[in-house]
Amino acid sequence: MSADAKAVAARVVRPEVLAMRAYEVADADGLVKLDVMESPYRLPDGLAQEVGQIVAEVAMNRYPVPSATKLRALLRETMQVPDGCDVLLGNGSDECIQYITAALAREGAVVMAPVPSFAMFSMHALLFRLRFVGMPLRADFSLDADAFLAAMAKERPALVWIAFPNNPTGNAFPVADIERIVRAAPGLVVIDEAYQPFAGATFMPRLAEFPNMVVMRTVSKIGMAGLRLGYVCGRPEWLDEFNKTRSPFNINVLTEAVAIKLLRNKKVLDAQAARVLEERERLRPELERIAGLEVFPSAANFLLVRVAGGAGAGSRAFGRIRAQGVLVKDFSGGHPLLENCLRLTVGTPEENRILLAAMREAVK
Repeated sequence: MSADAKAVAARVVRPEVLAMRAYEVADADGLVKLDVMESPYRLPDGLAQEVGQIVAEVAMNRYPVPSATKLRALLRETMQVPDGCDVLLGNGSDECIQYITAALAREGAVVMAPVPSFAMFSMHALLFRLRFVGMPLRADFSLDADAFLAAMAKERPALVWIAFPNNPTGNAFPVADIERIVRAAPGLVVIDEAYQPFAGATFMPRLAEFPNMVVMRTVSKIGMAGLRLGYVCGRPEWLDEFNKTRSPFNINVLTEAVAIKLLRNKKVLDAQAARVLEERERLRPELERIAGLEVFPSAANFLLVRVAGGAGAGSRAFGRIRAQGVLVKDFSGGHPLLENCLRLTVGTPEENRILLAAMREAVK
């Protein structure tokens, strides 16, 4: 940016945005990519060819139909959304977070979430000028429900985010604790179930039980990350309000067509998710055998580990792992609880073999 342009930007861009850093996604070209919790499995050849034929027939000269009736109906069926509830789509769960936050962005409103958790919860609160109150997890990343409830009684948040399981820690908070939070919350509670296919437990069947709760999910973790499709499930009274802040053509025609095809073949994606689960349980004890590595429990498709060795140990291990051709996520320099922590996406058996070899070398 030139000096003149920088000076103009400094005058007109909001100070809090000037102080922010853009969300960074590392370039994984030429590396074993285990940093952002994607499925490691591509589509089987036959299904991929069928998807290609569907894409070839899409009318790309036309805008998408905003209602996406067929896709929403298929999601209601395949994801077992309860009667009386509906689905609202988003360009990934990121956009769902954006339009939910926008709908509740009254002046002076508070957003709450455990921390550390998904960065977009606090980022969108800032962008919409809401006050974000992050309640620290315990040192072992467990939820202090009593402290959370006390803070909620004081702050009276309009919006509470609970990631179940939590990202980046991987653990699933006790259902009873989440129930207490939902029942006591003065506003909306969003249960982010991005990793539900690997956790099993879900609040989806209980949507009708809680008038102040919605469930947010994505198809990114089960093999469709490139489609950018998230969705919110809940009572129409909530979805009608969110829909007012949603971009009208947010789901493109290619995403809609391919997602319909793949959801109709969900057994293929489910089988791939089951393989990831098997690999997670095989990978965990192998990591636990590496001296100087603490491995945390996970109900997701990744494992969080902490590298021993004092300040900078995690970043040094990250650099050594990357030098061996493997990309993971380094959380050093972020939330204090995550110092020296690395997040490892579960890959294929061969990718995990390479990861383990690189990790053993990195923490010698």
